[in-house]
Amino acid sequence: MEFKMTENGFETEVDFGTLEISGNAEYGYRPFQLLVSSIAVCSGGVLRKVLERMRMPYEDITVQARETRVEKEANRVSEIHLHFIIKGKNLSEEKVEKALHVTRKNCSMVQSVKDSIKITESFTIQA
Repeated sequence: MEFKMTENGFETEVDFGTLEISGNAEYGYRPFQLLVSSIAVCSGGVLRKVLERMRMPYEDITVQARETRVEKEANRVSEIHLHFIIKGKNLSEEKVEKALHVTRKNCSMVQSVKDSIKITESFTIQA
């Protein structure tokens, strides 16, 4: 990827279009938003595949992500909590727990930050 400086940040061209990134939310996605989004969406996508392989039918998955930042350390992201809301009938809490364990081990973004950002998960099943 190549990032070109703009008046208010940087931008890059990706297959989907132009990605604008800036420390100012008025001009683009903020870097921490991209980091948290990458971890949340990677986890959600892997969970989707795991549930399908386990033959656990679901209707919808929503991922809520909440980050904790350390202001004294350049405002770095120190922790991300992911809460999965899984909508489906006859979903077993025990099997969803196992699916999340497999998801954590197979999400490339979680594995990339596991030694520097604490990632925690929880879930709710909705019928």
